[in-house]
Amino acid sequence: MAAKPKLHYFDGRGRMESTRWLLAAAGVEFEEKFIETAEDLDKLRNDGSLMFQQVPMVEIDGLKLVQTRAILNYIASKYNLYGKDIKERALIDMYSEGVADLGEMILFLPLTPPGEKEAKIAQIKEKTLNRYFPAFEKVLKSHGQDYLVGNKLSRADIHLVELLYSVEELDSSLIANFPLLKALKARVSSLPKVKKFLQPGSQRKPPLDGESLEKARKIFRLK
Repeated sequence: MAAKPKLHYFDGRGRMESTRWLLAAAGVEFEEKFIETAEDLDKLRNDGSLMFQQVPMVEIDGLKLVQTRAILNYIASKYNLYGKDIKERALIDMYSEGVADLGEMILFLPLTPPGEKEAKIAQIKEKTLNRYFPAFEKVLKSHGQDYLVGNKLSRADIHLVELLYSVEELDSSLIANFPLLKALKARVSSLPKVKKFLQPGSQRKPPLDGESLEKARKIFRLK
């Protein structure tokens, strides 16, 4: 029996959460080796496990994969969540990159200085309402199918639904005028493997709180 994928990261969402979502949606059990201290991270760096001296890192199929997009591409390819041909993969990549652009803004929000946070939240809301949500709503409307690409669940749907939950935590009203996005969120959330991941006690991580942020700052030596 193949070993479970092992995820190396701190006990928080960060850049690993999209990998947790993707593995869960694929029905793949995984282990987590949490980085608790800066010294834990140094050890991974010093033993040659991190090609570019940074995490996330995922051990899978004898590989030690780093770089988030490479990790996600491998998992999506392995578990048939990456379209049926090169054109579908191009669309999946394009949509996933759009999700990542908005997701990055939300990811770094906790690190925003207090005096700049209100403006940053306003910027995120503006781009959500006027750029990203309309674009994805238009895609779903254009073909009238259940999923973004090829009428089949792909990594793009999973990443988008993860993003919808993150935006909802910021402001639950932002999705109100996007019925097709709401329907996609409900559809993907009701899939048994995803539904299980959304239940309390799963390996899904909560929003970053003050204590977790401080711990992450120490691990990654952030000022």
